[in-house]
Amino acid sequence: MTITLNGQPHTVPAPATVLDLLAGIGFKDRPVVVEKNRQALLPREHASVTLSDGDVIEVVQITAGG
Repeated sequence: MTITLNGQPHTVPAPATVLDLLAGIGFKDRPVVVEKNRQALLPREHASVTLSDGDVIEVVQITAGG
């Protein structure tokens, strides 16, 4: 299936969860904010929210600095 990931087309195998996507792009264990179709997801939802063809996903890594 094809989703839009941070503004770019991205192919993911179906079925897939948000956590599967994060693992596939190297963000599984990193602090991130994920938005699916303009709705923010809680980190506890990443393993249960499934992706569908055409979904729009935004992933932003949380960084600290000073």
